[in-house]
Amino acid sequence: HVQLVESGGGFVQPGVSLKLSCVGPVLTSRDCMAWFRQRPGKEREAVASITKDEAITYADDVQGRFTISRDNAKDIIYLHMRNLKPEDTAMYYCAAAPRSTVSPWSYVVSYDYWGKGTQVTVS
Repeated sequence: HVQLVESGGGFVQPGVSLKLSCVGPVLTSRDCMAWFRQRPGKEREAVASITKDEAITYADDVQGRFTISRDNAKDIIYLHMRNLKPEDTAMYYCAAAPRSTVSPWSYVVSYDYWGKGTQVTVS
């Protein structure tokens, strides 16, 4: 059964912004959440994470351009992506762990629940 659902992807030109959303019945304000992406021909990689206390970590190549946030009242997390580049083209996945924090934050195996992804194409 579907646990997380991402939305907001699209086909955009370089320099523009997109905001991704992730919802799902498994999400709670207690979870550690993250966004990952998988670029063509590459392994899935961590983009950003946010703990229940809103401690945030970003991958180096998105620091300053991407913002992860959560709305605990609605059990939604977001990824606001600015100044998109062609190298940001990827399938973007939402991930959740029913724990206050995870370590390492960037490992796929640190998370229990995943969505099916939303495609972002920058060209």
